[in-house]
Parts: sequence; C-alpha cells; structure tokens
Amino acid sequence: QVQLVESGGGLVQAGGSLRLSCAASGRTFGYYGMGWFRQAPGKEREFVAVMTWSGSTAYADSVKGRFTISRDNAKYTVILQMNSLKPEDTAVYYCAMGSGSTRPTLYEHWGQGTQVTVSS
Repeated sequence: QVQLVESGGGLVQAGGSLRLSCAASGRTFGYYGMGWFRQAPGKEREFVAVMTWSGSTAYADSVKGRFTISRDNAKYTVILQMNSLKPEDTAVYYCAMGSGSTRPTLYEHWGQGTQVTVSS
C-alpha cells in the first residue's frame, strides 16, 4: 500500500517562499518518478514539476526559475521549494508517484494535498 503525505502548505504573502515536502512509504521510492501538481478552485489539475527516477527534472513554464524540485531517495522524500510566490500560485498542491510524466493521468498514487494560499 503506497502512501504519500504532503506537508508544508500555508498562507504566505506575494514574494514569499514555502517548502512543500512529500513523504512516501510502501514502495521502492527510487524506481519511480515523483511529480508535483496543483489544482485551483474551478480549474483542472495541472502539472507543476517532476523529477524522474534518474534525476531529470521538468517544470511548468509558469514556475520555471521560481520553483525547485528535489528528492532524497534514502529518506523517501520529495521537496518542492517555492520562491517568489504569486497570488496565481494559490492552489491545492499534490505530490504523485508514477511514470515521471507531466501528465497527471500517468500517475498511480497521489497524496491528499496541501493548501497553498498566496495573498497579494
């Protein structure tokens, strides 16, 4: 049974930073891609960042240069460092384990989500 638990969300002013963490259990973490996705009210879930099992990364254009994804395979953890936050970054953020794709439909396992709210 795979479990993904996100933490680190909260309320921050525009220009501030947050660090999201996702702790995984139940599967050999290092063999899978880990992604971050987000969903704002009334919108579809969208890709944010991904790191493949080999360490390759990809980012949505909207977050490039501001967000950084990293992973610690020994600790079964993936991190999303978010800097220079904007109000449009407000959403529920989800981590996912699976293919390493930018497409959310290609991920098998999801966390429960953590709310990020950026005030202007």
